[in-house]
Amino acid sequence: MHTHNQAQRTKLGYRAGIVSLLVNTVLFVFKYWAGIVSGSVALIADAWHTLSDSLTSVIVIVGVKLSSKKADGKHPYGYGRWEQIAAIFIAVILAIVAYEFGRESIERLKAGETANFGLIAIIVTAASILVKEGLAQYTLYLARKTGNTSIKADAWHHRSDALSSVIVLAGIFLRDYFWWIDGVLGLIISALLFYAVFSIMRESINKLLGVEPDQEMIEKVKAVTCSCAGFDVEAHHFHLHNYGDHNELTFHIVLEETMNIKEAHDLADRIEGKIREKLEIEATIHIDPRESANKNSK
Repeated sequence: MHTHNQAQRTKLGYRAGIVSLLVNTVLFVFKYWAGIVSGSVALIADAWHTLSDSLTSVIVIVGVKLSSKKADGKHPYGYGRWEQIAAIFIAVILAIVAYEFGRESIERLKAGETANFGLIAIIVTAASILVKEGLAQYTLYLARKTGNTSIKADAWHHRSDALSSVIVLAGIFLRDYFWWIDGVLGLIISALLFYAVFSIMRESINKLLGVEPDQEMIEKVKAVTCSCAGFDVEAHHFHLHNYGDHNELTFHIVLEETMNIKEAHDLADRIEGKIREKLEIEATIHIDPRESANKNSK
């Protein structure tokens, strides 16, 4: 089961990266062509922004490749955390994009500049918005399905490209009424992207550091431990360590002091095996004697 899930995660990760790479390359060609035909320097610049998205897609593919490597002597827990490292790389690129949005928006406001494109540029830009937001939604779907943070980060990079095109269109249709609309929307989108960078960084760093599992997981683990033991072992002190394709969970249980070492060991083994079977989590259990546990809780 675990091996099947790992293979499925890897397959979906490759799919996310390859689809993104192909779509971005095609969009780059059309945007660049529209920029040349219409004489729009801004659209040519937007085309290069689209091509930069291909870089993050390559990072996703490389991250999936590295994270799918099997555990070995040097890395006994596997290489799954490459997913988080890849996500941090993408977040840095997204932060640069957000900074450029903000800087260019301020420059436009200072200079009183508005967007000005021909019909071909408008059609290509509108199509780009639909395609890139569709790609972002598809990539977010794969991110939810796999739990891969780098795919989620890549989705936000796709969305940043769609948002940049939204700015262009808004500037075209509203420039006669609000000359500043282009710059103001750019600043708002820059702020949204920086928030996305913060969220991606926080999630990636938390997974690298190890966090307490959510309440739903804790309740499931408690239910499995009590069912397996036949009584309440008072599971507590949970710590979760994410390794991409699998999770390592450590926690404590409370047993009577009258239970001998072999009995306690066998029970812990049974609980670990049941958690692996039911929840696909590798668990390590520390045993607290009842009297010591009572003292620590006072």
